[in-house]
Amino acid sequence: MLDGVQLAARAVAAPLVLGFRWLGPQRVAAACPVESSWVARCKVVADEVFFLTEFLAGSSFAFSQGARIAAEVEEGLGLYEARGWLADPASFHATPPPIDAFEEREAFIRGVPYRRLRFESGYRPWPGEPGAARWLGYHPNRTAHVRLFQHFGPPRPWVVCVPGYRMGSPTIDYVGFGVSWLYRTLGLNVAIPVLPFHGERAVGRRGGDGYLAGDVLDTVHAQAQAVWDIRRLIRWLRGSGAPAIGLYGVSLGGYTAALLAALEDELDCVVCGIPTVDFIDLMRANTSDVWLTLTAWLGFDWEKIERLQRVIAPLAMQPRVAASRCFVFAGTSDTLAPPGHALDLWRHWGEANLSWYQGGHVSFFLEPDVRATLAAALAASGLVARPAASRTGT
Repeated sequence: MLDGVQLAARAVAAPLVLGFRWLGPQRVAAACPVESSWVARCKVVADEVFFLTEFLAGSSFAFSQGARIAAEVEEGLGLYEARGWLADPASFHATPPPIDAFEEREAFIRGVPYRRLRFESGYRPWPGEPGAARWLGYHPNRTAHVRLFQHFGPPRPWVVCVPGYRMGSPTIDYVGFGVSWLYRTLGLNVAIPVLPFHGERAVGRRGGDGYLAGDVLDTVHAQAQAVWDIRRLIRWLRGSGAPAIGLYGVSLGGYTAALLAALEDELDCVVCGIPTVDFIDLMRANTSDVWLTLTAWLGFDWEKIERLQRVIAPLAMQPRVAASRCFVFAGTSDTLAPPGHALDLWRHWGEANLSWYQGGHVSFFLEPDVRATLAAALAASGLVARPAASRTGT
């Protein structure tokens, strides 16, 4: 938890950090002209406010654990190399068993009924993996949570909405994904899983603390467990009679959805919004050379860490979903997830479907172009009859 001294130190350093961001090189995709208007500038400011709150109130980066983390990375690289997981990252992800026991209870949000599903995750790191005991000690992560918005009557298609970093609360997810529009207007069933370290699974002061805090093996285990839990959910939905299942992820959820597209071949569509696809490049884009030099001096070998994280890297695995059913959208002014990441994923997926909106990272849920893109993707994949973009019912 942040104490007064640490918070004061961050507050003093904040102008310097923001200065490095604003004066440093900007990674904006040349293929998408950026609108210049006061509205566009306000969207950029919203991204920077989010970044500033992360800097001031986010979980502390694991500077003091550099030696331990470096040792775990070395041990992990040796194990992953010996098991063949670096050469074939998809083989790192075992096929999870079906959900055989679960609990449900009714709840409401904005007058809309839904069910809160929970089940034992069952995820365990591989035998011998470094950091395994620490990971299993995060007890809230042992239980998976899902919010289910399901219509009565004959089976309907499902869209699984994978939340982004710091999402995970019912209200934020409901508004961010436009659940009322998906559920009421389009008539889809909607499932929203809670990622490790988020929502009911939080282990820190804020949801998301620990996911990207520099403890490298924790990030590997978090991402591996995220796809494990969602694969179990997908199988459960399919076994319950779902006629079609689409996947829609934003930000960190876009990363997770892209990874799932390399592991699941029976998804009817995958939509990745404002995605990041490389955690190390994301870190480089949002920090300065001074910070990189400091962390390297403390024992963080970013080249080795990048190699270790191949086992959870979407671009290191071939997609198993047809390119025609994969969709990417991104904001031209996104200062948090570099627009180049969306281009990288689009190219990796065969350059099939890519769209841009004039906005930043935080503004995605307010953008009419995002809703139009999502409606077109769902229609093209057969989950809905026709595009039905609307700004009502958010």
